[in-house]
Amino acid sequence: MNLINQKMLLSGADYFAIEELNPYEHKNVQPDISQAKVEHAALRAAFMQAGIEVVKVAPPPNCQDGIYTANWGLCWRGKAVRSSLPNLRQAEEPYAKEVLNSQGYEIIDPIGRFSGQGDCLPCGDYLFVGSRYRTDAQMHRFLEDLFDCKVIGLETVPATDERGQPITNKVTGWPDSYFYDLDLALAVLSPELIAWCPEAFNLASRQAIEALPIEKIAVSLTEAKEGFACNLVSTGETVIMSSHAPILKAALEARNFKVITPEIQELVKGGGYIRCCSLTLA
Repeated sequence: MNLINQKMLLSGADYFAIEELNPYEHKNVQPDISQAKVEHAALRAAFMQAGIEVVKVAPPPNCQDGIYTANWGLCWRGKAVRSSLPNLRQAEEPYAKEVLNSQGYEIIDPIGRFSGQGDCLPCGDYLFVGSRYRTDAQMHRFLEDLFDCKVIGLETVPATDERGQPITNKVTGWPDSYFYDLDLALAVLSPELIAWCPEAFNLASRQAIEALPIEKIAVSLTEAKEGFACNLVSTGETVIMSSHAPILKAALEARNFKVITPEIQELVKGGGYIRCCSLTLA
């Protein structure tokens, strides 16, 4: 079996705070920083238990979302495409560029909004890339040409108001979704296998995924949205995932994956989970 996600970049929870950049966040529900640090340490330990090499760096000073390193860029095939983040996260960008450069990557500037690995998941020669919420559609062709791969452009369903109308985030000014980053709706388990929540995607994207010649495990909307089931890290043998997604866990164990489920209560208050807190260095 081809192993994946063998080297990961993590930062820390020192400055973690809630600013309502996505539908999960509520400013009156701030994290317990001491407990968030405990959870982050447990996550790091889980990665190491799975045989993953962890590169730990200090979080960018005074950046509330600097714990979510997945949004610092996409590191793949020796290049790092840096992210172009929402307004309240832009202070992370120069720090992230410096860190990725220190890891030996050629840094590539994006040509529009780009949410990094959070919205861009390699799977063999495929590259699943989101659009509309945190990544511009023009990035699809850009990434396809840069990495000489097949980009599968996808769009998730929007968050809506009481009238069923799509919501614009009041902080970022961008369209919003409970699946604002693709890694909340789709997970790469191996180059031949993904987990995905069909209800999280619009019709065209569902059809595009269904047509792919790779194996798929369907995840319920409840486990994806409430249990952050898809926001996992897989090595191809071991999966570090939510402890609140028992159906997906059982499906993975039935396929002989080893599953590790660190308990996370504080980190999720920012609308991110295990995959969000880690950036693959590949």
